[in-house]
Amino acid sequence: MSHHPKIHPVHDPEAPSARPSAPLVPRAASRSEQGDPAKDPLTQRPERSIPYAPLAPPRKRGRSCCCRCVCYTLCLLLLLVVAVGATIGILYLVFKPKLPDYSIDRLQLTQFALNQDSSLSTAFNVTITAKNPNEKIGIYYEDGSKITVWYKKTKLSDGSLPKFYQGHENTTVIYVEMSGQTQDATDIMTTLQEQQQTTGNIPLRLRVNQPVRIKFGKLKLMEVRFLVRCGVFVDSLAANNVIKIQSSRCKFRLRL
Repeated sequence: MSHHPKIHPVHDPEAPSARPSAPLVPRAASRSEQGDPAKDPLTQRPERSIPYAPLAPPRKRGRSCCCRCVCYTLCLLLLLVVAVGATIGILYLVFKPKLPDYSIDRLQLTQFALNQDSSLSTAFNVTITAKNPNEKIGIYYEDGSKITVWYKKTKLSDGSLPKFYQGHENTTVIYVEMSGQTQDATDIMTTLQEQQQTTGNIPLRLRVNQPVRIKFGKLKLMEVRFLVRCGVFVDSLAANNVIKIQSSRCKFRLRL
């Protein structure tokens, strides 16, 4: 029986020993030598940014209450103005008011003398005609009136109108006595004489401030004031003489 020879590998001591190769990436790890793919800007998806809206500060109750009070007050004032305007409009349509008319009819100088202390004493009697052209409106002339006579910027005399009631479509003639005294009137006397010789007339101004109450039918309104301004040209200023009125013109204005 023939025996086959057995061949066993023989270890070569000069051959290099083979080392086990280590894995490129350790187990349970997702990194490599190229870096973390989750942090790669090419592979990472951009995150959507949500805009930030700042919260409004809490409202102050005191300020809102103040604004409401102001709004309510303005609304009430507006309603009041509308109501007053509507009332005035209705009264105007019903009564059709007309302005009164005034004129200076007569002017008498009872005293005009320069005293030793250079003061000027004057006294006037004035006749005024007042006309009320309204059919349904009466006028109460109250106390506290004032009428004055002026030469340029110098007041010569003053007085007051009587208290009376003027009815519908009525014409009333009023007599008023005025007196006054002006200090340091030497220059005024000289100016008056020169103007009379140069122009032949002297300009005077009459001012009336009269408190009145208007009566619409049976309704008596609050007190208002009539302001009357009259420009009068007279021929001279001679004492104890009726002054001739060359021309006169009056303007009327109502003041609340």
